[in-house]
Amino acid sequence: MSILLIWAIICMTLALTFYTIGVFAERKMGTLLKWHCAVFWLGFLCDSTGTTIMGQLSGNTFSFSLHGITGLIALLLMAFHAIWATVILIKRDDQAKKTFHKFSIVVWSVWLIPYIVGLFIGMF
Repeated sequence: MSILLIWAIICMTLALTFYTIGVFAERKMGTLLKWHCAVFWLGFLCDSTGTTIMGQLSGNTFSFSLHGITGLIALLLMAFHAIWATVILIKRDDQAKKTFHKFSIVVWSVWLIPYIVGLFIGMF
């Protein structure tokens, strides 16, 4: 196993960890807080880094496969999610802070699809 692959796996696992903590802590607390937003950005950063490394390993070509398409959608959703969380906090929109968790769980669920597909691709 190459060192790049190990780093990619670490980055993707950190993305899963950060995102899961952020999404479920926000849901449990019932409101969006600054630290949730920071954790969303960390998850996005780790996912972007892991995706970049895996792209280098695969020859920097986009794959029109279930993994490639869902991975792109998930990465774009994560970016939008983190940006939207930031905007809500800057605007101090209390109503949006209380309902944001509904969108968070959808983004997290969509993100799990390419993560799980990637695990299966790596195993078989």
